[in-house]
Amino acid sequence: MSETDDGNGDLDALIEVGTRILGLPIAPEWREAIRLHLAISLAHARAVAGFALPDDTDPAPVFAA
Repeated sequence: MSETDDGNGDLDALIEVGTRILGLPIAPEWREAIRLHLAISLAHARAVAGFALPDDTDPAPVFAA
C-alpha cells in the first residue's frame, strides 16, 4: 500500500475475493462496516506481528480433553 493510498482499494479487493471464494453474499450497505472491521483486524495483526519475542520464549502448551 502506498503512502497516498488510503487502503480502501486493497481492502475492497480482499473483501471481494474473500467473499467470492467463500460464497458469502454481502449486501452493498454492509461493505463499509466490513471494510472498517477488516482494517481494525489487520491493524491488530500488524501490532502482534511486530512484537519481537525473546529467543527463550516457549510456545504455550496445548491441552486436549
